Amino acid sequence: MSFLIDTHAHLYAEEFDEDRMDMLLRAKQAGIQAMLLPNIDSSSIGPMEKLAALESSCIQMMGLHPTYVKENWREELKIIEDKLFANPSHYCAVGEIGMDLYWDKTFVEEQKEVFRTQIRWAKELKLPIAIHVRKAFDELFEIMDKEWTPDLRGVFHCYTGSVEQVKKILKYEQFYFGIGGVLTYKNAGLQEVIPHIPLNRLVLETDAPYLSPVPYRGKRNESSYVAEVAGKIVDILGISMDEVKETTSQNAMELFQLHKFIQLNHD
Repeated sequence: MSFLIDTHAHLYAEEFDEDRMDMLLRAKQAGIQAMLLPNIDSSSIGPMEKLAALESSCIQMMGLHPTYVKENWREELKIIEDKLFANPSHYCAVGEIGMDLYWDKTFVEEQKEVFRTQIRWAKELKLPIAIHVRKAFDELFEIMDKEWTPDLRGVFHCYTGSVEQVKKILKYEQFYFGIGGVLTYKNAGLQEVIPHIPLNRLVLETDAPYLSPVPYRGKRNESSYVAEVAGKIVDILGISMDEVKETTSQNAMELFQLHKFIQLNHD
């Protein structure tokens, strides 16, 4: 399984409007076999669906992002619910969902309600969840502790938490850590945390167009750059690139049930 999977990339974003097909080609040339597209709110559904129809290696999620939980959250959530339940087989996960108290705490209670609701949908539909959490681990864990059941699975996308938080998440049996470009930033602290995460609980991501890894930091991120993240894991753990590719891709395949969406090229 000598390929990579980008488990979180907003490739439908307007930042790619000028060169989207070239960007996808670069990803394929870099050995990226699948790129998973998290939804944000009702406005991102159309562009995401268009891209997924155009490129079979782009696989959709459906969810309401916590920073888009505003006054109209009920209407937004209803749109997401209708999409999810109309065709659950179209989606590899409910995401991206979670809690974010970094910019604004106005809608903290609404964020909690929206997160709880989407977890319950995921359990009903037997789909994994892609969790966004920023400055809200305590609040999010409080919900997870109540909602978690052994059949719930998912990923803490763009993981930047502590070793203590790693230990907490490992108790949620089928949960993984999405590792992206932040791993390559010297002062982020993630390089010290990675050795505490079992390799069989890691998946790779870019969060493109955001959070480009070194040496592309400050520029637009894209799926081909997930190779830089894999290379950093090789350096930190002292294992082979083949092992990183094999294990993280297998993890992603199992978590998101990707055999339902893609035909693998075993070359």
